[in-house]
Amino acid sequence: MKLTKLLLSAVPAALAACGTSIESTDTSLTTGIRPPAVPLVTVDPYFSVWSGSDRLNESATHHWTGTEQPLTGAVRVDGTTYRILGVENPELETILPTIALEPWTARYVMDRKPAGDWTAPDYDDASWLTGPGAFGSPEMPRIGTDWQGDGRDIWVRRTFEIDRDLSAEDLILEYSHDDVFELYVNGIQVADTGNTWESYIRKPLPADAAATLKAGKVTIAAHCHNTVGGAYVDFGLFRRIPREEFGLAAEQKSVSVLPTRTVYTFLCGGVEVEAIFTAPLLMDDLALLSRPVNYLTWQVRAVDGARHDVQLYLEATPQLAVDDLSQAVVSEAGSSDGVEFLRTGTVDQKILGKKGDNVRIDWGYFYLATPAGKGQLALAGYYDTKDAFTATGTLPQGQPSIRTDNMLKEPVALAYANDLGKVGDKSVCDYVMLGYDDIYSIQYFGQNLRPYWNRTGQNSITRELKSAADNYNPTLKRCEEFDRQLMQATEEAGGRKYAELCALAYRQSIAAHKLVESPDGELLWFSKENFSNGSIGTVDVTYPSAPLFLLYNPELVKGLLNHIFFYSESGRWTKPFAAHDVGTYPLANGQTYGGDMPVEECGNMLILTAALASVEGNADYAKKHWEVLTTWKDYLLEYGLDPENQLCTDDFAGHFAHNANLSIKAIMGIASYGMLAEMLSMPEEAEKAYASAREMAAKWKEMAADGDHYRLTFDKPGTWSQKYNLVWDKLLGLEIFDPSIARTELDYYLTIQNPYGLPLDNRRTYTKTDWIMWTATLSDRPGEFELFIDPIYRFMNETTDRVPMSDWVYTDTPRQVGFQARSVVGGYFIKLLEGKLDKWRNQ
Repeated sequence: MKLTKLLLSAVPAALAACGTSIESTDTSLTTGIRPPAVPLVTVDPYFSVWSGSDRLNESATHHWTGTEQPLTGAVRVDGTTYRILGVENPELETILPTIALEPWTARYVMDRKPAGDWTAPDYDDASWLTGPGAFGSPEMPRIGTDWQGDGRDIWVRRTFEIDRDLSAEDLILEYSHDDVFELYVNGIQVADTGNTWESYIRKPLPADAAATLKAGKVTIAAHCHNTVGGAYVDFGLFRRIPREEFGLAAEQKSVSVLPTRTVYTFLCGGVEVEAIFTAPLLMDDLALLSRPVNYLTWQVRAVDGARHDVQLYLEATPQLAVDDLSQAVVSEAGSSDGVEFLRTGTVDQKILGKKGDNVRIDWGYFYLATPAGKGQLALAGYYDTKDAFTATGTLPQGQPSIRTDNMLKEPVALAYANDLGKVGDKSVCDYVMLGYDDIYSIQYFGQNLRPYWNRTGQNSITRELKSAADNYNPTLKRCEEFDRQLMQATEEAGGRKYAELCALAYRQSIAAHKLVESPDGELLWFSKENFSNGSIGTVDVTYPSAPLFLLYNPELVKGLLNHIFFYSESGRWTKPFAAHDVGTYPLANGQTYGGDMPVEECGNMLILTAALASVEGNADYAKKHWEVLTTWKDYLLEYGLDPENQLCTDDFAGHFAHNANLSIKAIMGIASYGMLAEMLSMPEEAEKAYASAREMAAKWKEMAADGDHYRLTFDKPGTWSQKYNLVWDKLLGLEIFDPSIARTELDYYLTIQNPYGLPLDNRRTYTKTDWIMWTATLSDRPGEFELFIDPIYRFMNETTDRVPMSDWVYTDTPRQVGFQARSVVGGYFIKLLEGKLDKWRNQ
């Protein structure tokens, strides 16, 4: 590989010729939903960039966790720059530093609620402790004082002097918190987050608080309540240094989220610009699926009958390759294998050195790349690249390498520009590639595994980038065709709103996984429990996610199950039921979740193995694991009908006994074993399992009956819950339960729906949107499925929580309870899976 300074001269004629080899992509397929957040780059749990705004150019892009990972883009038309992507980071003067900039200390108390008005500037905090910030649990960045949330609450006060009047200045707050956070400036509340985690949030200081910032003493006070898991508090105050904004905000005409593409349309003067983000996640091609490369395509044409000079600009920053902004990075320019690139990564490169939930990758390298000879790449100062492009349509002289010890103090840009020359009414196209080489992806029982695309260690990221460039046109065509087919199939199965929800779910579900190969050559398709606890390979996350992968590649379903079978069959897991997980992402070295889910996970594994056999038309996979499947079936026979006090997949609701829906899962697990035995020509085993399941189902009906519906728990009349596990009786054609049960439940559910969905059960107004999809699939009445789907669509269209789709939401208000960007939305595809299994049974 050659590292070099890259700055290529813009030659419009040559670039126009280059553009003719880039075929335009069909963007006629559109969607109408306003997504909670829009997928831009979706590769895996670490390389995942989203927009949380209605307009792509009104906020910074961010990782699914909410931490900013800025991409900034613009189009220059006849000398005027129009910003289409992201926003420019403001140039700031530090008034009160966050820990990413400088050490700080504060007064704090965490063992009791302070008496009196602890937010007031004149409050006497002399009895409080003094300690260094930030405050939080050990896994959080740059902790000065240990606060693990043991007392659940912490109060922090920072008092300081300012030597001038700042009341008329443009002031910016920055804060990071985990979880519920409130912030006050001189006693005036300026933040109240509710139950969410956020990192490096910047917002203007409200005018009433800013008016108090005269010369003299200032007090900023915070309270944070930790609900569960990690804990964190960090905050600071800054003054925005005036400078001309980068470009005019282009007029956004539309955005459509399709299964593999997001398409934005902008008007920039007399030019229409389509910005197309493509993630070629086609599951019939594992080499393509695992390639850590996405495309950003521009399609530009004049719409006013004139011809216009057009230049393109795209920029990334080293924030894409760090967990914490204080980490030192090295950025480099280079060329290899016919590809020119800019790359950035941390200096330390602690590969697989970090695990957890609210974290981002800080090893490996982010790449901004283009085929050799196309456009310009430059590594330069953050503001220098934008100033040069605004003035000339080109980039400044770049550097071959830049080390940055603190990117907040020394911001760097990795920039691309291209001169498209004169553009008329015929579309001119260009693209760049966004890639990430994580070097090693997963640790599997002590052994570090490379990503699937480089599983032998003989490949390189530049070869993958070259392959992505060489196959750009056919890959985009394949994505177009797949998007059309999926949208048509889902609309036929469940209506237009269902189709648009599935389109939004597709990339999110896939990108919550990582594909590797085990030392024995088996596929491992590892999920990460995004914002639920960070576990890897969780069985009760696999269970709701599986319909998507059962539809499009059964080998990936095996990849979801292989590690759990191995865990038991290797003797590492010795309990007579299935494990919950195999670790905390990305370290798959054994279960780390604090509680078992015996009935839940046994039922999940048996049902999914049967579903796999259904789509493959054989039970060969089950035969390989028959001994452990038998152990789990026996466990369900003994303990499954009336489960003891234990967790189920809805563990956020807590332990409870006699769970009627969990009992259904156990019964379906036993029936699934019977189906597998039947497929393996084991008639006696099959009949025993079927008979036991039918006997248990008859008892279930008696135990759960509660008039016009069935109970949440067998021992509590007047309760109810969604019986979503019944769906497998229908999909697998097992006929274990009386079909009147599903009909009775559906009729009852329609009487208790809320504006944003059907609650999970009678205890709370919250729900799980994936389970609503499963419940709705129980219906055979025309139009009834849509009655359950419409409220989910309304929620996603109206929610004020601008995060990648949450599956745990309230039904009486458009707010998430928790969870986001999780793979379980793959469960939305269960209605489409029903059609596939119907065809299998009728063959």
